[in-house]
Amino acid sequence: MSTQRVFVARLSGCSVFDPAGDRLGKVRDVVVIYRKDDPPRVVGLVVEIPGRRHVFVSIGRVTSIATGQVITTGLINVRRFQQRGGEVRVMSELLGRKVYLNDGSGVAVIEDVAIERNRLGEWDIGQLFLRRPRTSASPFAKGPTTFAGWSEVREQQNPGEAQSAEQLVATYSDLRPADLANTLLDLPDERLIEVAEELSDDRLADALEEMPEDDQVHILEALGDERAADILDAMEPDDAADLLGQLPEERSEELLDLMEPEEAEDVRALLQYGPDTAGGLMTSEPIVLSADATVAEALALIRRHELHPALAAAVFITLPPYETPTGRYLGTVHFQRMLRYPPHERLGAIIDDTLDPMPAGASAADVARLLASYNLVSVPVVDQAHRLVGAISIDDVLDYLLPDDWRSHGDHVEAPPAAVTATVTIPRRR
Repeated sequence: MSTQRVFVARLSGCSVFDPAGDRLGKVRDVVVIYRKDDPPRVVGLVVEIPGRRHVFVSIGRVTSIATGQVITTGLINVRRFQQRGGEVRVMSELLGRKVYLNDGSGVAVIEDVAIERNRLGEWDIGQLFLRRPRTSASPFAKGPTTFAGWSEVREQQNPGEAQSAEQLVATYSDLRPADLANTLLDLPDERLIEVAEELSDDRLADALEEMPEDDQVHILEALGDERAADILDAMEPDDAADLLGQLPEERSEELLDLMEPEEAEDVRALLQYGPDTAGGLMTSEPIVLSADATVAEALALIRRHELHPALAAAVFITLPPYETPTGRYLGTVHFQRMLRYPPHERLGAIIDDTLDPMPAGASAADVARLLASYNLVSVPVVDQAHRLVGAISIDDVLDYLLPDDWRSHGDHVEAPPAAVTATVTIPRRR
């Protein structure tokens, strides 16, 4: 697959369209976040919409970027753009910045930046277009230009200067969410909040999901209301519901009102269930398909890199609609079973309907027994009308069954290699 490359300066002023071809606005900037050993990752665009309002469009809602136009999913939050900690605007802050070439050949100024799309569909900074100092005394002469990769240049830091929170965040870029959470909690409180403000919404959301609830609440309440709502938007609905459940009802409603309507609706649906029930443990975003969908379509969906491995182990078949709460639940097709059939096989022909789904009101102990008895990593959850309302994964049950302070003992636990699958025996509650 060839790399798609676009120079940022050429994007300035480009029109932004929705899938129907209606013009939404025009690009004003590109927002990136620094990482430790890799080029900065593009997180979104600053778009000017009618009324000269600048809003943020997440890169996840952008389906196509070209030099002449940008196509989005059509879903744009019209809240005025506010730059978050750790975010860098390419046109406003990177262009014109002086850098030093690592080969010792001197300094140069960034005149343009190319962003490139990788095979996972993510956009990173690729090449830098640089201009060196002019070599002629003529006032009309310009210095020579050259291209360089991000790893081939550096910005100067004054000797003895304390590492900024932005630089500290970059050093954390390779940490897994659980390790990032432990690292943050080891920081002094003032530094913890400073670094949390610098982290991107997605990164901080991932870390919060791995923290004890008291620490989640402490960090969330230290952020501004709009930032807190953005973090909740980025969290998994079940984790966001658990966090909001720790807040006073009035405060919880304030944050729900600031969240994206679709995300808030999912969280509100989960909050109606008790925390020790199947409904309280589930996520409302499993993979749902029709019986007419093919094995190839299902495999394409579970191949998405952002999908939790436990939820990627199976797809759930229902009658329409296919978003929770769905139509009537029909059965499950497991990933391993899909691999035994040709790509064109219809999922309806290979459904496993031998395992009953869990009622939303079932106890957490009943869920644990079912997962342990049948060696499952996820289980569907249905309401009284037998509609699929969510799915529970093994990690949700472990979080519930383990002692409240289990995270504080993380220093004594070594994470297994990614290629190793651990067999876990779940204790039954008396």
